[in-house]
Amino acid sequence: MTTGSTPGGPPRTVLLRRGEVHSPADPFATAMAVEGDRVAWIGSEGAADALAGSADEVIDLDGALVTPAFTDAHVHTTATGLALTGLDLAPARSLPDALERVRAHAADTPAGGVLIGHGWDATRWPERRPPTRAELDAATGGRPLYLARVDAHSALVTTALLDRVPGVTRLPGHHPDGPLTGDAHHAVRRAADATVSPAQRAAAQRAALRRAAALGIGAVHECAGPEISGEDDFTALLALAAAEPGPRVTGYWAALVTSAKEADQIRELGAAGAAGDLFADGSLGSHTAHLPHPYADAPHTGPAYLTADDIAAHLTACTEAGLQAGFHAIGDAALSHVVSGARAAAERLGTDRVRALRHRVEHAEMPDEDAVAAFAELALTASVQPAFDAAWGGTDGMYAERLGARRARALNPFAAWLRAGVPLAFGSDAPVTPLDPWGTVRAAAFHRTEEHRISVRAAFTAHTRGGWRAIGRDDAGVLVPGAPADYALWRTGDLVVQAPDNRIARWSTDPRSGTPGLPDLTPGLPLPECLRTVVGGRPVYARLNE
Repeated sequence: MTTGSTPGGPPRTVLLRRGEVHSPADPFATAMAVEGDRVAWIGSEGAADALAGSADEVIDLDGALVTPAFTDAHVHTTATGLALTGLDLAPARSLPDALERVRAHAADTPAGGVLIGHGWDATRWPERRPPTRAELDAATGGRPLYLARVDAHSALVTTALLDRVPGVTRLPGHHPDGPLTGDAHHAVRRAADATVSPAQRAAAQRAALRRAAALGIGAVHECAGPEISGEDDFTALLALAAAEPGPRVTGYWAALVTSAKEADQIRELGAAGAAGDLFADGSLGSHTAHLPHPYADAPHTGPAYLTADDIAAHLTACTEAGLQAGFHAIGDAALSHVVSGARAAAERLGTDRVRALRHRVEHAEMPDEDAVAAFAELALTASVQPAFDAAWGGTDGMYAERLGARRARALNPFAAWLRAGVPLAFGSDAPVTPLDPWGTVRAAAFHRTEEHRISVRAAFTAHTRGGWRAIGRDDAGVLVPGAPADYALWRTGDLVVQAPDNRIARWSTDPRSGTPGLPDLTPGLPLPECLRTVVGGRPVYARLNE
């Protein structure tokens, strides 16, 4: 199927009918018309009969569900593609399993360059420890290897890679045998990334975007920066996304801005803002999230990479330049710095000016009541990842190990964010957790801590419209006439309304409520299968034998 405009002619019209269309414009809609790159009409089969004769193409949905395409609000595209096409240790279930996967990858990879892998998580292994440098040296045959932890905030390396980075042993975060963090980690990552050729980079980016499209994702927010990926990687991704059919890519460049000139440099890269992973701290898994009290399993509180003054200066300069800003902040102490800095910027510039830019905070896992209130007051978007809770939450998960059960129970309070009116945008942080939009919605609706659960409808909105609102677009991420024609078709079971409060769920399923249903995401049930993904009226994925 092709849509859009014929060169020199009128926009092409496509009519989809005999399905279920998820739209607030008509909760009982079974048909939708697309004209060019916009939704033109949504309604019933009776009206569709009248439109069929004038449509350029009529698609029989055969009961399929039509929804807005998902937006993944936090992705590292090249790293995701490298994990998809190369060494991914996320499936490893033990230390010997991980070492065997490293050994097999080294054997299958031609010599030259650096072996790059991702995804190990020793908290899930019976041995409860990562490989030693000597073990990795043996598994790789002495070749250079960079192996990022699943959270990408620390990495294991071989001796051969260390030898390529002069002075690395004197940098903060160096460990003589264990994972590297901080400056030492960034130095070895840069050395590894420098060996990825432009062709390898493009192949990885295409692989990641293809996977996103196959999962009904129509847009991703690339969270790049000088401590994550180089400028060449960032600009090449934006160019590839502009030139080839696929999900839309909105890029963020996480560099500290203190002047109008630096803001202009961010724009010249093609970035939507100086946001994304501008690190106020690190991660809980790597013991680098910044806490006010020591970790339960380590005698320190984790580093603060930015002060409240740094944050205030960045937000002030970006707001004055009309540029969206943002930070990566996970620990409660780091979030306290963000809140203090944001309030200081608002005092200097006025609350309305700060609110207008919709500055964002990535992850925001450990907010207290004051932080939640400040986010609402200053219209800060909480760009969050429900799959983190699914992977590491609960009474026996990694969060409880790092923080103790009581502190861990407070993490990722999605219901509190919504009650306060804080804008939510959902993402995966891929490759930290996989691209998996329906799984993300399920994780929010069935949070391991019951009081943090939200309705499937609210979670779906955060993963569709929420991502568009986070970039300042209120007209997209929803199927209504005039909206961008970014949508996905799904094979799924019965549509239901799921909410933590059964009284709300019962009322919502009453026809008088006019609440459109969504797939049943009860854990254990199969997730919807994507049949087709369309972006701007153009199909970017179509499953064979739909």
